[in-house]
Amino acid sequence: MTQPPILIIGAAGKSGLRVKNLLEAQGHEVRAASRSTAIPFDWTRRETWAPAFEGVAKAYVTYQPDLAIEGAADDIAELSHIARGKGVERIVLLSGHNEPGAQRAEVALQKSGVGWTNVRASWFNQNFSEGYLIDGVLAGELALPAPPVPEPFIDVDDIAEVVAAVLNDDRHSEKIYEVTGPRALTFGEAVAEIAAAAGRPIRYRQISPEEFTADMRRAGVPEDVTELLIELFTVVLDGRNSPVMHGVEEVLGRPARDFADYARETAATGVWRV
Repeated sequence: MTQPPILIIGAAGKSGLRVKNLLEAQGHEVRAASRSTAIPFDWTRRETWAPAFEGVAKAYVTYQPDLAIEGAADDIAELSHIARGKGVERIVLLSGHNEPGAQRAEVALQKSGVGWTNVRASWFNQNFSEGYLIDGVLAGELALPAPPVPEPFIDVDDIAEVVAAVLNDDRHSEKIYEVTGPRALTFGEAVAEIAAAAGRPIRYRQISPEEFTADMRRAGVPEDVTELLIELFTVVLDGRNSPVMHGVEEVLGRPARDFADYARETAATGVWRV
């Protein structure tokens, strides 16, 4: 019999697109869901949620902009309720390390009655090459309100492989996997590794939250996004997440990719070339 499609909410995002590509390469039918897909999904329009779950048994869910924001747990609770009503067997949720909002969202999913797996990820390597940090890297100076606290940055390719594996193996149901890179670096150390790989000077400068807010306003970044980033940089990045965790190895049977490998391979693509 033909297996029902696997739903990916956030299929245009860093991890969602990679999970989609992996599953399709493995021969699975995938239903990609975002604001621009044939069956649209928009976190700000709840009327789009139920149609996305029609006829699917499993789903990978990434929340935008972040589970740390106010109301995220309520959204996950409602989404889980809809999924259960549609007969969904399991949801794999991309979560964050030690973020109170993310933990509330995890609890909401666990209480819903739908099978669940939570993948708690540290900061993404790819934020430096595919996200909001690339402009600073290209400019030669990355200025953030992040203190010199080590963070075990995770490669999104590792997240995607973990998600694809747990989606297709019921032994991972009702488990939490903490996925990080194999070592912790400060933002300054991460930028130094990028500079070495890119072969040009790039420096990190710590700035105040007030200076960061002013920079974001000049760039036209919405206030709520700026507030979220400040919380992530100044509240969550306080050392609570510095320990290296081993979720990648637990699921895949191999160590997580090192940041230096990411920097070298990414530099070779030319994305950091000026």
